[in-house]
Amino acid sequence: MNSGDTAWVLTSAALVLLMTPGLAFFYGGMVRSRGVLNMLMMSLGSIGVVGVLWVLFGYSAAFGTDLGGLGLLGNPAEFFGMSGLLGEDRLSDGIPTIAFAGFQAMFAILTVALISGAIADRARFGPWLLFAGLWAVVVYFPVAHWVFAFDSTDEAGGVTAVGGWIANRLAAIDFAGGTAVHINAGAAALALALVLGRRSSWPKDPGKPHNLPLVVLGAGLLWFGWFGFNGGSALAADTTAAVVLVNTLVATSAAMLGWLLVERFRDGHATTLGAVSGIVAGLVAITPACSSVTPLGAIAIGAITGAVCALAVSLKFRFRYDDSLDVVGVHLVGGLVGTLLVGFFASSSAPAGVDGLFYGGGLDQLWRQAVGAIAVLVYSFVLSLLLALLVKAVVGFRATEEAEAIGIDETEHAESAYHLAGGGRGTATTDEAQRRLEGSRA
Repeated sequence: MNSGDTAWVLTSAALVLLMTPGLAFFYGGMVRSRGVLNMLMMSLGSIGVVGVLWVLFGYSAAFGTDLGGLGLLGNPAEFFGMSGLLGEDRLSDGIPTIAFAGFQAMFAILTVALISGAIADRARFGPWLLFAGLWAVVVYFPVAHWVFAFDSTDEAGGVTAVGGWIANRLAAIDFAGGTAVHINAGAAALALALVLGRRSSWPKDPGKPHNLPLVVLGAGLLWFGWFGFNGGSALAADTTAAVVLVNTLVATSAAMLGWLLVERFRDGHATTLGAVSGIVAGLVAITPACSSVTPLGAIAIGAITGAVCALAVSLKFRFRYDDSLDVVGVHLVGGLVGTLLVGFFASSSAPAGVDGLFYGGGLDQLWRQAVGAIAVLVYSFVLSLLLALLVKAVVGFRATEEAEAIGIDETEHAESAYHLAGGGRGTATTDEAQRRLEGSRA
């Protein structure tokens, strides 16, 4: 066992877990004051549901022995409850296998939490938890197997255990989850937004963020945790992790500038919300590419993605789907752009050792990136749509218009985030909220 690499992976796992509360703050600050607790709870709920499912059978489904040798799904029963992974002799690349399992658990949790931003202010909490669990099992665990499960080989290079088809047969590059995390979550977010429909006030009143400092805090925690998200995926404290860290820094910086530049020319001013949105877009885009590009390539990917995502977030007004917090415009679009740009900017001088179109590699890597991205997008969108319709039909998914008007915090959680002296909007007690609800129904 390599104790240094093990320490890095364990530290990175903690950093990635921190990203989910960071996401909760990021999303929570962007909604109205009467919906902030619900956004926090949707992220926290994802930790509870997915954390348990991952330990029971999710890790095994994602990284267990492939069923049928097709690269589609691992054996869910192989490591049920992490059985067989507790001994000191269970190592993967010099680190305890259970450390790797814990690290990957954080990815599954965050991916589910990302989806929630698309349905802010109008989703019931119980049905959300049901959807989160079903989606993790039906969508995330198989896709994680496709993208993250690599073939096991013997000393002669022979395959001893088959991994996922995208990672091995297609050989698309996705270092830390551009497809498995961001395209996957973004496609699901689009499906949920379509099934739940628009908020009653949208698009006439899209709603302004109630607490921008909270949004900035969340973005800062996301950026901090992302160094573990990307750097920890090297599974070693080595040169690859160092290159990934620098690329994550510089691509994100360039994306923020790209977003602000678009805002300046389009709207006449650069905004705080635009800056933090650019940060997240850059983090999304460099996630698949961070091991395959040089720092100059990372700057290009970040700047392009920041500008593209700044333009893409307005698509919801043109196509009339209510993606409340721009999960589609940032994560789906940013994930697609970052994944595809690997095919252009990959350089063999980077740790992945592959040349893209701009470095003499032709179209070979580009088509692989495109097939992987489209496959995950279609699979996630179709299955997410069916799961959302199922939850809607069985238990109901959307809150009533009365509950939406009063505030999802009061009606779903019987709480209010802010109790200010002198009262005011968003500070009603539970009894007062109930009286207002009964009055509106009358």
